[in-house]
Amino acid sequence: MPDHSTHHYAASCLWRGSTAGGYDQYDRSHTVSSPPAANALHMSSDPAFRGHPELLNPEQLLLMAAVSCQMLSFLAIAARSRLNVVEYQDQAEAFMPMDDKPARITRILLKPRVVIQGAAEQAFVEQCLHKAHQHCFIANSLKSLMEIKPEIVIRP
Repeated sequence: MPDHSTHHYAASCLWRGSTAGGYDQYDRSHTVSSPPAANALHMSSDPAFRGHPELLNPEQLLLMAAVSCQMLSFLAIAARSRLNVVEYQDQAEAFMPMDDKPARITRILLKPRVVIQGAAEQAFVEQCLHKAHQHCFIANSLKSLMEIKPEIVIRP
């Protein structure tokens, strides 16, 4: 019988190359996967750290995880509250000051644009967004300051 008291996640990372040429020379490209998902991501480091700009990097994935978790938490709360959300779009940002030691993402700004169809109160939608943030697994796992500046559109 499976243990349902703990959710367990696994990830695999593979890099091949050579660091013999020193820090400036080795390729930062690598592949990550998380079974049982079939898709793998071809990634690199941030271009500031000599990575490939056309590939995703870990900092972007952290931000993407925060955005996705907030959205999924909000949609679950909205559905349980009988809010008819018809669109959710976020243009989020993460900030990593290079003078901060150790280097880390210090702030994440979520800017969701939420479109509600039907009768709803702006204050209630904001309350649901706040509750979603409190329930977001990723937000609860990070030290970074997270801010949410929503735009709420209610269509009758």
